[in-house]
Amino acid sequence: MRKKRAVAAAKAAGVDCLLVTHLPDVRYLSGFTGSNAALVLAGGRAVLFTDGRYTAQAKAEAVGTRVVIAKKPAVAAACEWIDAAGVKRCGFDATQTTVAALEAMRKAVSAKLRRGIFQPVKPLVAGLREVKDVEEIAVMRKAASLGCRLFDGMLSFIQLGLTEVAVAAELEHAARLAGAEAMSFETIVASGERSALPHGRATQVKLPRRGFVTLDFGVIVNGYCSDMTRTVHMGKALPGEREVYDAVLEAQEAGVAKVAPGVTCAEVDEAARSVLRRAGLDKYFSHSTGHGVGLEIHEGPRLAAKQTQVLEEGMVVTVEPGVYMPGKFGVRIEDMVLVTAAGGEVLTPSVKAWIEL
Repeated sequence: MRKKRAVAAAKAAGVDCLLVTHLPDVRYLSGFTGSNAALVLAGGRAVLFTDGRYTAQAKAEAVGTRVVIAKKPAVAAACEWIDAAGVKRCGFDATQTTVAALEAMRKAVSAKLRRGIFQPVKPLVAGLREVKDVEEIAVMRKAASLGCRLFDGMLSFIQLGLTEVAVAAELEHAARLAGAEAMSFETIVASGERSALPHGRATQVKLPRRGFVTLDFGVIVNGYCSDMTRTVHMGKALPGEREVYDAVLEAQEAGVAKVAPGVTCAEVDEAARSVLRRAGLDKYFSHSTGHGVGLEIHEGPRLAAKQTQVLEEGMVVTVEPGVYMPGKFGVRIEDMVLVTAAGGEVLTPSVKAWIEL
């Protein structure tokens, strides 16, 4: 069914063939999880090209897809097949294809076809991936649930004297023991003044006697990512810190409440951002409100100002407003939210209320 939808999307884009080289797209359409592959969709044919390392794996995973073990680069072999098949217009994802890669694709076909055979198209497969099916949602629930259990466990681990790296290492170790294939991205642990860094990677800095600690992390289960952020406080809060936390929490919950089919991404962003604006904190909110999650940690749609894309049932997005005050502190709270017919369902329901450790 996925391949049929991709073929239909390619036809609507004016091409009679689709060359897929972005590995998450290849996996989505064929099931193949190897690190080297190209997939060709031409009419009713689907052909996967990879190398000899994946002979058994490709045949086991890519059910319903012809597998070709190439003796040359997979993309080059795929282009030669496209040429031999008489394809006139082959679409490729321009957002995932470098100038050098396109030149190599052209060199792999006959000279008479080099100028016009490859046609850039919008990310067709990535667009299909934005709406998750029942099986994908079930896997993402597992990933999100595991993330919640990990955070709950960290609350009894975090203590004065530990380094940010030690906290990240404990979380990642627990994740692997609990069945995660890997982390969705490099775990963020940012404490004290460093909590004002939206992407503060864990360092050897020790957790403060008094101050915020932000944990932003995700796990991969069966190829699908989770993503969540919680901010806790070490010791008693100074004047203003609790007020900022409460404003971010209110903004985050307002964004979650806005999620529903038919709502634009900009409307969700504004729901969260307007709360911070009323609190006089919007100038410290320096990124978009959220993004899609799936086989990649950052997918469409993007929840941001001026984004007119409409949310659809089956999408999974993050809602993650934050306030970052350089030299002082930062707060971010993030949930994964499933778009359902009834609205937004939070997949990461770990506690978000104020926590002092």
